[in-house]
Amino acid sequence: MVGTNVILHMLTKKKVALVTGAAGFVGFHLVKKLVANSVIVVGFDSLNDYYNPALKIDRLKELGIAETAFEDYVLCHSGTASFTFFKGELESEQTWDVLRSNFDIVSIVHLAAQAGVRYSLEQPRKYISANILGFLNVLEFCRETGLKKLIYASSSSVYGMDSAQPFSETAACDKPVSLYAASKRSNELMAYTYWHLNGIESIGLRFFTVYGPWGRPDMAPFLFTKAAFENKPIKVFNQGNQSRDFTYVEDIVNGIYQVFTQQEKIKGATECNIGNGSPVRLMDFISAIENASGKTLRKEMMPAQPGDVAHTYANTSILQNTFGYQPTTDLATGVNAFVAWYANYFNITDRA
Repeated sequence: MVGTNVILHMLTKKKVALVTGAAGFVGFHLVKKLVANSVIVVGFDSLNDYYNPALKIDRLKELGIAETAFEDYVLCHSGTASFTFFKGELESEQTWDVLRSNFDIVSIVHLAAQAGVRYSLEQPRKYISANILGFLNVLEFCRETGLKKLIYASSSSVYGMDSAQPFSETAACDKPVSLYAASKRSNELMAYTYWHLNGIESIGLRFFTVYGPWGRPDMAPFLFTKAAFENKPIKVFNQGNQSRDFTYVEDIVNGIYQVFTQQEKIKGATECNIGNGSPVRLMDFISAIENASGKTLRKEMMPAQPGDVAHTYANTSILQNTFGYQPTTDLATGVNAFVAWYANYFNITDRA
């Protein structure tokens, strides 16, 4: 039963695209892209405190959502009426009741999840709740409403330690080294089951390290940039002997949009890498932040952390060949854009 505080604002349900995790890093950028291309979007987000919710609320302001204090399950409209947002949780039946009651969902891009590899070592139950039960609710919503296509976020973390480089979708992915990775691999297996049983065709996009403006405060680009401007040391894990397939957020969102606009090409239950396809040494990424900020970072070399994978490197040929995906942003351009956003967002004036 939908709560009495839900605003039932339409006599005729609008046909809309659903973006879960709409106030998150990638979700925010995707909503912006969809609305700019005349797609009517509804999104929800739990606005949880995994990191400061103020950043999520500021993202929503950029999308035209004026509220600063959100009540659960109350619909909030952007100035253009192209985007509707409400605060809700994947695990909650009320979230899905709101969607059923108010909208005709014709497409889903599922990005919401409990993120973070290291945090999964501390709070494992949150990952089971949001990432397993929450994804089950997404699949059940598709089944109950007759939706036959689903785009969802997976992760490069599913490859674990043993997969050959560059990571290819043909790898077994049966040895995850964090509960976060295990939850994402579980999503892929659940999606396969729902295709087999219910004919719901899906594509799980295995994101590689995403960075860029409005990025997450728990990730290295944000942490390193913050330390640079605050003249504080950074912890460099695994003695700096690691690399990441850093991928600029605009390239990621362009890739999602290409899949979104070609959903007829989604067949069965598949997984695709979405990354830059050119791994960067962590020390080189740190140097790029130093160059962009004009600061020199003090580095504390640390051992590897449990659950961390030393290297990530994406083979993106499937996404390229099927959907035309092609990342275009080089490291210097992407890092400069992120550092410029950071300095502007936090009103930093002493950037060199």
